[in-house]
Amino acid sequence: MSNQFKQQISLYTLTMIAIGSSIGAGIFKTPSEIARYLPAEGWVFTVWIVGGFISLCGALTFAEIASYHPKAGGFYVFLKEAFGELPAFLYGWTMLVVVNTGSLAALSLVFASYLSYLIPMSDALQVIVAVSAIVLLTIMNVLGVRLGGLFASIFTTAKLLGIFIVVAIGVLWGKNDVAFTQLTWTGNAQNLSLISAFGLALIGTNFSYGGYQHATFVAAEVKNAQRIVPRALLLGISVVCLAYLTVNWAYLKLLPMAQMSASNSVASDAVSVVWSVGATFIAFLIVLSVLGTIGIYILTAPRIYFAMADDGLFFKQFAALHPKYKTPQYAIIFQSVWTILLLLFWKTFSDLITYVVFIDTAFFGLTAATLFIFKKQLKENIGGVYKTIGYPITPLIFIAMSAFIVINTLIEKPVQAVAGLLFLGVGVGVFYYFKEVIKN
Repeated sequence: MSNQFKQQISLYTLTMIAIGSSIGAGIFKTPSEIARYLPAEGWVFTVWIVGGFISLCGALTFAEIASYHPKAGGFYVFLKEAFGELPAFLYGWTMLVVVNTGSLAALSLVFASYLSYLIPMSDALQVIVAVSAIVLLTIMNVLGVRLGGLFASIFTTAKLLGIFIVVAIGVLWGKNDVAFTQLTWTGNAQNLSLISAFGLALIGTNFSYGGYQHATFVAAEVKNAQRIVPRALLLGISVVCLAYLTVNWAYLKLLPMAQMSASNSVASDAVSVVWSVGATFIAFLIVLSVLGTIGIYILTAPRIYFAMADDGLFFKQFAALHPKYKTPQYAIIFQSVWTILLLLFWKTFSDLITYVVFIDTAFFGLTAATLFIFKKQLKENIGGVYKTIGYPITPLIFIAMSAFIVINTLIEKPVQAVAGLLFLGVGVGVFYYFKEVIKN
C-alpha cells in the first residue's frame, strides 16, 4: 500500500489546476504573433474563437474518457488502455523530453525575463534565477501535492484577477472601434495563404489554451474522481475561453493592429496606453502567472512517468513514492534536471514552442480517438460516467482540427516538426530497450 496516492484534491483545486495549466505566458506572448499572421481584427478574434471551440470540444471529449479511467497518468493511461503500450510510452516519452520539459524551460525563461523588468538583471543572472525557480518549485512539489495544489490555487486566482483588471481597463478606457466583422484577406508579411496563416495562428492559440489536460494526470489523487475530474475540465476550459476572448478584445480596444503586431509585450503596451505604470503592473502579473504555471507543470506530468515505471516500461525508481509525502519524488526530480539541461543549453522560446505544440497536438488528437474505442469496449455499461455532449460530432471536430494543425505545421514549419518526429523515433528505440532488455 506504500505506492498508493493520497486522495486529497478537491473540485476547486483541480479546477484551478486546469485553469492555471492553461493561463500562463501564452496569453501575454502569442497575441502579437497571431496578429502578424492575421493582420485584421476580425480574423484575430476569429482564430481565438476557433481555438476556444477546439479546446472546448477537447475538454468535452476528455471529460468522458477521464471518467472511464480516473487513474494517475491521464493521457498515458488512456492511450495504453485503447492502443497498447507503445503509443502510451511515446506520449510519456515526449512529455519528458519535449513537451513538458520544453514548456517548463521556456516558461522559466519568460519568468526570469519579466522579473528582470521589475528587478534589472544580466542575462547570466536571469538564467540563474530561472534555474532557481525550477529548483524551488521542485522541492515544493516533492513535499506534497496539497502544498503544490494550494500554490496553484493561490497563483491562478491572482492571475485571473489580473486579467479581469486588464479587461476592465479596456472596457472603461479603450477607444478603438473593434471591427469584429472585418474578414477581408489582403495577405500578410509572410505572403501566406489564408488557410496556412490561420493554421499557424492556431499554434499560438493551442499553446495558450493547452494545459487543461493536466487535470487528468492527478486523477488518482482526486476525491470522487469519476465525478470531479469531468467537472473540473469543463469548468476550467470554460473560464479560460471567457478570459482569453475578453482579454483579446481589451487588447484590440487599447491598441491599433499595427502596434499590436509589432509589440513584444502586448499586455504591458495595451495597459500603458491609459496607465503610465501599467507595464510594471503587467510584468508583475506575468511573473505570478508564469510562476504558477511552472509549479503546476512540475506537479502533474511526473504522474505519467510514475505510471510508465509502474508498468515496467521506465526506470523503476520513477514508480517509488516518498515514504512520508507520497509524491513521485524521483520522477519529479529527474524531470526538473532535464528541464534545467534544456534551459542551460537550448535557450530558445519561439521555435521550441512550435515543435512542442506539433507533438502535443498530434497526441491530443490520438487521445481523443480513444473515446470511440472505450465506448465500443465498455458499451457504456459503466454507471456514473460523464457523457460527451454532441457525440460523435464533438470528438470528430477535435480530431479533424488537430490533424489540420499538425499537417499545416509540417508543411510551413518543417524544421521544428521534423525535430519532434526525431524525438518520437528515438522513443521507439527506448521503448523496446525497456520492453525487451530491462523488463525481461
